[in-house]
This record gives sequence, C-alpha cells and structure tokens, in this order.
Amino acid sequence: MDGLTKFAPRPTGVGEMFQLLRDGKPRTRAELAQITGQARSTIAVRVDVLLASGLLAPAGEATSTGGRPPATFVFNADARIVLAIDLGATHVRLAVTDLASTVLAEQQEPAAIADGPGPVLDRLADLALDLIAAAGRQVTDLAAVGVGLPSPVDHTTGRPVSPPIMPGWHNADVPGHLRRRLHAPVLVDNDVNIMALGERQTEYPEIDHLLFVKVATGIGAGVISDGALRRGAQGVGGDIGHIAVPHGPQVLCHCGNTGCLEAVASGGAIAAELTRAGVPAETGADVVALVRAGNTAAIRAVREAGRTIGSVLAGSVSLLNPSVIVVGGNLASAGEDILAGIREVVYQRSLPVATQHLRIVASRSKGRAGIYGASVMAAESVLSPAAIEALIP
Repeated sequence: MDGLTKFAPRPTGVGEMFQLLRDGKPRTRAELAQITGQARSTIAVRVDVLLASGLLAPAGEATSTGGRPPATFVFNADARIVLAIDLGATHVRLAVTDLASTVLAEQQEPAAIADGPGPVLDRLADLALDLIAAAGRQVTDLAAVGVGLPSPVDHTTGRPVSPPIMPGWHNADVPGHLRRRLHAPVLVDNDVNIMALGERQTEYPEIDHLLFVKVATGIGAGVISDGALRRGAQGVGGDIGHIAVPHGPQVLCHCGNTGCLEAVASGGAIAAELTRAGVPAETGADVVALVRAGNTAAIRAVREAGRTIGSVLAGSVSLLNPSVIVVGGNLASAGEDILAGIREVVYQRSLPVATQHLRIVASRSKGRAGIYGASVMAAESVLSPAAIEALIP
C-alpha cells in the first residue's frame, strides 16, 4: 500500500460509500466495511437502504472461505435512465442511456437552430418522448436530462448567453422549457464542454489534462485540467473560436469582431473560400465531401485551416499543458489533413517541454462525444455523494 492510499480519507457517509460501487464490481458487506473502516452493522444498514432505492442490486455470492458464502452487491445502472441531447447549429442527436451512460436508444436528425428556442425545444421534447418509448422505458424512469448547446452557457442557470450563431436564444429558459415537458431535472452546458467530458469518459479515462477542439460551423474547445472540466468565471473558458488569428485576414465574424479563428478556419469559412476559388461549397459537410473525393483545392484549404487553428492552439498548449488534444466536429472527419496542419504549427511554435509527450488526435467517439458527455453530466447530478445523501432518508 503506497503512502497516498494509506493516508487517503476513508468514505464516511452513504453517498461516499456508494461511489465505491459505481465501478460495477460486486462487493460484499465485509469488503465495504474493510474499505470504509465502518462497523459491519453500519454497512449493513446502508446496503439495505441502497437496495431499497434500486441503485444497488444483489449480484450472487462470493467464494466462501468457510461457512456460508457471503452475498455480493453491485451498482444497478438500469435503475433509472438519462436523456442526453447534443444540439448543433444544423443537427441534433439524442440518446437514452442508463446511469452508466450505456446507450439504450439513439436518434439523429437535421435541425435549424435559427428557428428559435420554442420550436426547437418542443421538437426535442417530442423526439425525447418517442425515444424513451422506443427504449422500452417510461417517462417516470427519467432521472435527469443533459443538454449541450453551441453557445456560451451560464452553467448556474443553464441559459445561453449572447450566442453568436443562435438568434433569439439569449437567456432562453432551456432547462425550464424541457423540464415542463419531460418532468425531470435538466442540466445545460456548452456543447464542446460536454464533448470533452464524453471523450474523456469513454476514450481517455486515465488522462487528467485534455483539450477537446470542435471544428464545425463554429470552433471551440473544452478544457479538462486536473481531471475536472474548467468553464471559467462566466462559462466561456475554451472559446478559442473568437481568438484573433495572428496576422490573419480581417474577416468579419458573427461576434462583431474581425479576424476571429472561427471566421477564418471553420467549415463555413473554408466553404466560402473554396467557392470564391471556383469550387462550389456551402457547408463544412460539402468541404468534407470534396476532400474525400480527392479535390486538391479542398485538401489544400483544409490543411491551411489546420495550420491556422494550430497557430491559436500553440498558445493554449503553453498555457494549459494538455497531454492530449482531441479534434472533433464534422471537419475532423475530413481525415488527416486538418490534423497534419494543426500538428505542424503546434509542434513548431510551442515549447518543446510542453509537446514532448503531447498527442494530437482525431476524436475516437464517432460523433457521440456530445451525447456521452451530456449523459455523464446528467447522471453525475443524481449519483454524486451529495445527491445520494439527499435521496436516502
């Protein structure tokens, strides 16, 4: 036993004890008593309470060392469900998951966020109710809802704040609107923040310093530092899309400034550049299709966009010192060209000590980082030590 383990504080309340069981490993009452240092009678009461809540379930018997085999217990992730919503500028993806973020049912469809909060949120609620039914569950099983928006979000209220690409959404009561339809707590965050949570949870659980960069209609980053999501004072931490590109073209941005990274290197910006050069493209999806078809102008434009993004990320690397930079969003599906451009500039301009072990990779979650992250955020709100303490009488 190392020093850190030896002197780590032992779990005290039922909420802290429950966290030990969330790894899905069956344990006996005796094991829990040994880990926590609590009396077996105390552990027995807490196990019984968690069994009654449905969050714990019997898992058979452990191997006997003499006498009657002891019973084991395991986290029952199927006790409740979570709804995860990843809303983009042009699409929405929803998933129903269990409390361990295993997807039970999933759906994706086009969405026009410019239609405004009322129509869009009503459509999301309708889709959610159908998806819950498709998963074979009831709305009464819904423990919480997690939502990602392509906007700065006041995390304390869940309301979007001056969103550049979401006309009519400023200060919209997104949690209240969905809560009235779905009758469950609703948590809302910036879409790139939840993508960072989802990618780390599913692909890099051992990494405590991760930067998730989304390159799509907009550009943004989610920051994981010391194992925790960092939002900043007003929830706009990681908003690299509105950092001015060094010596870049003074293109007008949605935010009102000129020369922002998003105005120069997003999917829409690349599409506009290609159109001016005689290669028609309207969206980032068109750019990706051209790259996959081997169009040299598109490949060159995407590589250059990668270099531009790299020029901004180089400063972020020196400031945050991540172990991994994950690039996601629809433009990342164009392949290695955008990654090559980013790597070229980041490794050239950042301090060698900061890039010695740095990996710059494409997202491995196949477009599901957002729903995984939304599920994790929602599940954590009902499974945290404080939430369990409040749940148990």
